[in-house]
Parts: sequence; structure tokens; C-alpha cells
Amino acid sequence: MPYRRLPNTDQARLKALQKAVQRASEEEYSNHVLQYSTLTEAQRFVLQFENQVCQYQNNFNSRVSAGRQYRKMVQNARMYISHFIQVLNLAVVRGEIKKEQKKLYHLDPDLHVLPELVTEEDLLVWGKNIIEGEQARIAQGGFPIYNPTINKVRVHYDIFKENQVNQNMHRKTETRTWEGLDNLRQEADRIILDIWNQVEEHYKNLLPYAKMKACQNYGVIYYYRKNESKLTEETDRHLQQAADAQLSLL
Repeated sequence: MPYRRLPNTDQARLKALQKAVQRASEEEYSNHVLQYSTLTEAQRFVLQFENQVCQYQNNFNSRVSAGRQYRKMVQNARMYISHFIQVLNLAVVRGEIKKEQKKLYHLDPDLHVLPELVTEEDLLVWGKNIIEGEQARIAQGGFPIYNPTINKVRVHYDIFKENQVNQNMHRKTETRTWEGLDNLRQEADRIILDIWNQVEEHYKNLLPYAKMKACQNYGVIYYYRKNESKLTEETDRHLQQAADAQLSLL
């Protein structure tokens, strides 16, 4: 007889519960396989679990979709911040801007390399630094940097900053629904195990293949071991013939 194994994914758990509830609901009153309390609990729980699975999937899809757009915003912010700092450094090298004024941007006056712009936190810090630095330099009578202008940098920086908040909200919402779903998994496994035990107990006197097929109708999942022969109608026929032959000798 193959062995059974509880589902290990949410969709498989849901499918097992739905199949058991549907099959049990089709039974005649006089031929109940499941206890009434078990069926009632499963019917109530499957709706709750299905709703939580659906909610998590929707939140996951929303976060992934928003994430694709957000990555583009991050790239744009990084490109404009990087380009602005490069133009600033070139202006200092050409003598158009005093190197001491780089301090307004929190940049080392003697270095003409880009700061780290790898993480989102880097972009938040350096975007703020160059926006405030450019404003301060212009306030001192300096000419604005063009191509890109600081206003162009600010637009992409603000878009990135605003959508970082939205992306964090998507992550928190997804995490919250995932935790809610995780809390239900143990309950789902308990109910499924209870159902499977009752089903197998009900059909325990059937021949192996007939028992397996009857239990599978209630969502029980079986797996064959390595090199284990598969059960067929022929298996049951041989076993029945052997049993009949044994009885004839009595």
C-alpha cells in the first residue's frame, strides 16, 4: 500500500480540503464517512483559508507589479543623481565652481569620484545632499548647473522617495497576510489529518486498490515508495482469489 503525505503547499492544502468537503457533502445521510462535527469544521475553515490564500496572492501580485515600476524609478534616481555629481565635479575641474563649495554637497573637495550609490539609503542621502547643496550654492550667487538641472534631479528623486514609501507599504501588507496565512497552516494540517484518518478508518476493510481509490475521492494523497508496485484492479482480483481459495480449504 502506498503511503500518504500531507500537502506541503497552500494550494495543495486548499485542494485537499475542498475535495473532502465536496465529497462529504454529496454523501447520503445514512452513509456518512466523516463525523458531522468534522465536516462542519472543515466547511467553515475552508472558506477562511481560501480567503486568506486569495488575499495573500493578490497582495503578492500587487507588490510584484509595483516592484517592477519601482525598480525603474530607482534606476532613474540613481542615473540623475550620478550624472549631476559628475557634471559638478567636471565644473570644479574646469574652475567654473570653487572646489571648497563641494562641501555644501557633503562632497570631499579634493576627490572627484562618485560616492556610493548602491543602496536605496545611499540614494536618499545623496539626493538630499545635492539638492540642498545646489540650493545653498545658488543662494551664494553661483550659477545653476544644467544638464541635468537640479529641478530635473529633484523630480526623479521625489518620485523615487514617494514610491519607496508605497513599496514598503506593499511589503508590510504582504508580510501581514503571509503571517496570517502561516497561522492557519497548522490548523489546516490538523483538519486534513483528522479527515484522512476518518476516511481510511471507514474504508479499512476494502481491498488495497479499492481502498486507495475510495480514499482519493476524499482528497487523500498517496505516494509510491521507490520500486513499489502500483496497485491496480488486478491486484485486488488476485488478493480476492487468494482469499476465496483459502476459504475453500476450510
